[in-house]
Amino acid sequence: MADLKQTIKVARGEEPADLVLRGPKLINVLSGEVYDEDIAIFEDLVIGLGKGYRGRDEINLKGSYAAPGFIDGHVHIESSMVEIPEFARSVVPLGTTSVVADPHEVANVFGYDGIRYMLESSKYNPLNVFFMLPSCVPSTPLETAGSSLRAFDIFPLLREKWVLGLAEMMNFPGVLAGDEDTLDKLKISADKRLDGHAPKLGGKDLCAYIAAGVSSDHECTTKEEAMQKLRMGMYVMIREGTGTKNLRDLLPLVTRENSRRCFFVTDDRHPNDILTEGHVNHMVRTAVELGVDVVTAVQMATINTADYFGLRKLGAISPGRYADIVIFDNLRTFKMRKVFKNGKLVAEDGNPTYELPPRPQQRVRGSVNIKWLEGNEFEIKARGTKCRVIGLVKDQILTDELIEEPKVENGNVVSDTSRDILKVVVVERHNASGNIGKGLVKGFGLKRGAIGSSVSHDSHNIVVVGVSDDDILKVVKRIHKIGGGIVISDGGEVVGILELPIAGLMSRLPLAEVAKKIEELTKIASSLGAKPKDPLMALSFLALPVIPKLKLTDKGLVDVEKFDFVDLFV
Repeated sequence: MADLKQTIKVARGEEPADLVLRGPKLINVLSGEVYDEDIAIFEDLVIGLGKGYRGRDEINLKGSYAAPGFIDGHVHIESSMVEIPEFARSVVPLGTTSVVADPHEVANVFGYDGIRYMLESSKYNPLNVFFMLPSCVPSTPLETAGSSLRAFDIFPLLREKWVLGLAEMMNFPGVLAGDEDTLDKLKISADKRLDGHAPKLGGKDLCAYIAAGVSSDHECTTKEEAMQKLRMGMYVMIREGTGTKNLRDLLPLVTRENSRRCFFVTDDRHPNDILTEGHVNHMVRTAVELGVDVVTAVQMATINTADYFGLRKLGAISPGRYADIVIFDNLRTFKMRKVFKNGKLVAEDGNPTYELPPRPQQRVRGSVNIKWLEGNEFEIKARGTKCRVIGLVKDQILTDELIEEPKVENGNVVSDTSRDILKVVVVERHNASGNIGKGLVKGFGLKRGAIGSSVSHDSHNIVVVGVSDDDILKVVKRIHKIGGGIVISDGGEVVGILELPIAGLMSRLPLAEVAKKIEELTKIASSLGAKPKDPLMALSFLALPVIPKLKLTDKGLVDVEKFDFVDLFV
């Protein structure tokens, strides 16, 4: 931190700045203008705007654009399948200089220790990693997680410098029912931000949810739903992840009058999409392509997010704010030429330019514990002629409830590839309880083999979709052996594998290598008939019992709208 007297002298031009960026077109998110302007930087701050500043170092940026560093307002870093330092090396060159992370995934595996691991991993990177504390571990009592966090457990973490509040309160039924621990979490976080997660919630129930203190939502899928939440006073997080793409549907909502109540989030974004499409810059670019004013699009990636979370020194290029600045040459590609973090150049032409100081590697225990399997655990005895079937919805994590006649052989329900009705199982992997949820899914498309993963939101038990029980068993056993990961089997042989030894969620490999392996797995899955564009992401959300309509957990089939179990057979 600079001496205040010296800061004032540099700002007045009486002493030279450390760096002056000469002549870029400044996208001023405060005034809503784009104009040529010099930017003076002293230590980690923007110290002044305008002509006449001298710098110990100066860079000519005439013809380029300067904008504040982009902010991702809600992200599960674990979904990138890499550790935070590797995540930073991937997104900082794309212009993301701050993220607001919800370590919900690792917390569902390791609880308090998982959150502490993420906090420690976030240090010393040229990326601000702010945290919202997981509000629902487990997300519901309808599944088995690796931990349980009560209000008492998370309260001490609210005092951490980098903790901004309570993350997505997905247990809105608990809020509406007055569940004591759920309300306690809202109470202890009342002076901080309370993020929401309430798909399709409306009317008086929405009023009650907001009155309880929840102030945002990232689960809107239609303009009408988002407008109702805006009218009720919520901020709308416009999401464009890998499995959930809402940007194009929600952008028509944005007007000059309401845009300051909207901002961009990625939520869950796989490494392949980060490498091929980008991160927050992809959302800004797409918004401009679809007709959103450039300044408005940049505001939704910067100042709107900063204002919502109370990050007073971020989100704009102005005197006294941190010098998090991105430089790009045109408003079509938003391809980053330079990225400055706290006044230091940290990326150039898409590549990081920094080196991290040496530090001990963060260690976590093993996380995959399953009961011994004999091989017949995945049989489904036929008890009727009609079954509830999970129906996949294209590009969404929402599912339908279908009623179908199952295929039965020797008294057991089996996969029916002719009608694309496949067996899906969820194996509890935290406590070796032996819980196995069994159901059917339509829309996945496999013609043979099985694909499974220890990444299955939110409790991250092992989820497998397969044509044969032999392949399903092979997948589960291999995931157990490697301590977590993604496995594909065909004909009883493993044909694809990605090891995720950190909580069964993350790799220690570079993001590019993880992306290559995921691309290989996706191609293998497609060769076996998988229909979803991203079968791994589609698989990972089949066990999420907070997103309607029908999901499967280790405890059984869940009707999310009823918030209760239902029988597989009708």
